[in-house]
Amino acid sequence: MSLDSAFVSPENKRRYVARLFSTIAPRYDLITRVLSYGQDGRWKRRLIREARISPRDVVVDLACGTGDIARLATAAGARVVLGIDLTLDMLVLAAPRAASIRFFAGDMAALPLRAGSADVVTTGYGLRNVPDLDVALAEIARVLRPGGRMLSLDFNRPESRVVRACFLAYLTAVGGALGWLLHRDPDTYRYIPASIRRYPGAAGVARKLVTHGFTDVRAIPLLFGLMSLHRATRSSSIDRVTTGR
Repeated sequence: MSLDSAFVSPENKRRYVARLFSTIAPRYDLITRVLSYGQDGRWKRRLIREARISPRDVVVDLACGTGDIARLATAAGARVVLGIDLTLDMLVLAAPRAASIRFFAGDMAALPLRAGSADVVTTGYGLRNVPDLDVALAEIARVLRPGGRMLSLDFNRPESRVVRACFLAYLTAVGGALGWLLHRDPDTYRYIPASIRRYPGAAGVARKLVTHGFTDVRAIPLLFGLMSLHRATRSSSIDRVTTGR
């Protein structure tokens, strides 16, 4: 399937993403470090601090990849940590690194969890990759208990057209070079800017969180606003959106 056709329908995107991440799984950690200028680990630690995990919490890490955030949640003292990813190749890499974490395959559009069963849901680079963002947010809201927290780290889609154009051009060039060098396919990492073009960005995701029953929504800018960390609380009422630090 070509990169252009990946965005024709939700099912196309789901199949494309599953195949893509299966391909890049062995080099996933390397790529996240390179594209974040080595800041990925620091951002994930910030996410865990914002989650305010307590010893009684059940934490679910979606699109868990090789398990970085899940391991940090365990180190923060969570009672139970579950790691869920669509790609089995990622889980094969994640499982040996943390025996206490329960890793299993699952789709963010239909999570294999009971309603209200999680205290905290986290995801790193997950929301941008789901076939239908509204469906994924509704599922996150369903599995969180009232008062539970949702944390998401991802690329932003800068609102400034000039900044956005420069950012996407940079990612396209670097992604193409890395794709050719590592996989002999320049489109491999060009998926990242292509997905950002179709992503609502930090403010858009914050608005969607409110419509799905989240309150105290914060969009925290990282890397001069090129990245974003969302924090939101599950509630039965609609409250406010705040952006900034």
